[in-house]
Amino acid sequence: MRLRNLLLAVACSGLASGALAHGTETHAAPPALAPSDQVTALPWKLGGAFELVDQTGAPRTQTDPHGRMQLVFFGYANCPGICSAALPMMADTAELLERRGISVSPVLITIDPVLDTVETMGPALAKISTDLVGLTGDREALSEAYDAFQIDFEKIMDDPEYGPIYAHSSHIFLLDQAGKVLTLLPPVLPPEQVADIVMKYAGS
Repeated sequence: MRLRNLLLAVACSGLASGALAHGTETHAAPPALAPSDQVTALPWKLGGAFELVDQTGAPRTQTDPHGRMQLVFFGYANCPGICSAALPMMADTAELLERRGISVSPVLITIDPVLDTVETMGPALAKISTDLVGLTGDREALSEAYDAFQIDFEKIMDDPEYGPIYAHSSHIFLLDQAGKVLTLLPPVLPPEQVADIVMKYAGS
């Protein structure tokens, strides 16, 4: 079974230990890569090229236009579940790292391009942090990103307040300046711990 199918199966079933229930969504806590004094390459190929647009309409690829490392999360802007924990944590981590002299971009790639458009993503993400970058695109362009990062998701219901609710994988990808995946991070770590991990990969 491919990694992405396994992660989705766990997220949808909620049977694995460490599963996280948030409102109407159930997500599985991804296998945490324990911080250590050494960094190691991922044991499988993950990540790749994509061409999307950000909330200003500017084109964006897997390489940050400012030459920064990136924290990348796949979700949706009005997600009431794990996204509401992951996105603020990513923004707080980026702010903390900036004070330490390392620039990192926190990035959300949408799994719901119908609701997350160029016009709607900016205001929604700004409620969390103006530093968040939201990426969307047509279904073909997004599918390339999903395939590259082995992302699966499934609509599970329509909520009268939040709209479509999805089960989706919840890990955060740390990318280097060239857009290469360095490691996966669980979304429930405190910003200070995530910042420490990023600094090890940055060589600081």
